[in-house]
Amino acid sequence: MIQPTAVVAEDEPLVRREIRDTLAQLWPELAILAEVGDGMEALAALERFAPAVFFLDIQMPGLSGLEVAQRLSGRAHVIFITAFDRYAVAAFEQGALDYVLKPISVPRMQLTIERLRARLSDPPTDLSRIAELLKEIVPPESKYLKWLTVPHGSELRVIAIAEISYLRADHKYTTLATPHGSFLMNASLRQMKEKLDPQMFWQIHRSVIVNVGAIDVIYRSFRGTLEVKLKGHGELLPVSATHSHQFREWR
Repeated sequence: MIQPTAVVAEDEPLVRREIRDTLAQLWPELAILAEVGDGMEALAALERFAPAVFFLDIQMPGLSGLEVAQRLSGRAHVIFITAFDRYAVAAFEQGALDYVLKPISVPRMQLTIERLRARLSDPPTDLSRIAELLKEIVPPESKYLKWLTVPHGSELRVIAIAEISYLRADHKYTTLATPHGSFLMNASLRQMKEKLDPQMFWQIHRSVIVNVGAIDVIYRSFRGTLEVKLKGHGELLPVSATHSHQFREWR
């Protein structure tokens, strides 16, 4: 029997790991030939490995998952990965083999694998018109994060961006704080800032970014400098002179 092969195309490293680990648990005979983070890498993996299955994120940088699906139409079975249920359902109805939602659910992945196994011997679906069919319902790609996954011991926690109270630089890492706990991320504060909506997150110090909606009280010290207290946190965070102009309307 020929060993089934797959490529995982997902731009969030922690989600890629979650997919890989879930597949290893539920379908150990599946060989994952490559894990890629954008559309161009996905096309390169298609040409290099010719996998039987593509786990394909709908929204990726470079080329979107829908654009990639057009290119690999008829050459591989496609499982769309998405955080948006209505888009996934529409994609499925237009001919995609199946879809899985973020965060990854073990029961849902198990169902996907069962469906996939039943159809592996059939020719892959024609997805040449998938982007055209879905262009009215799939929103333009946002460069800002809506949610992320963070390591917590042996687990992965899913955190909505709105839950974040603040982020603090920790050498090459970033500490992400919520009212319910703190997490260490393998990314610099500068890298995280580029992925956050500046209308929602303000840098108040070279090492601190805060969620504006989490600010509870603004204090002025006897030296005239500002400090902020966030909801659910007891500590005061300093506002540097460079960033104090953001609080003019709050004074």
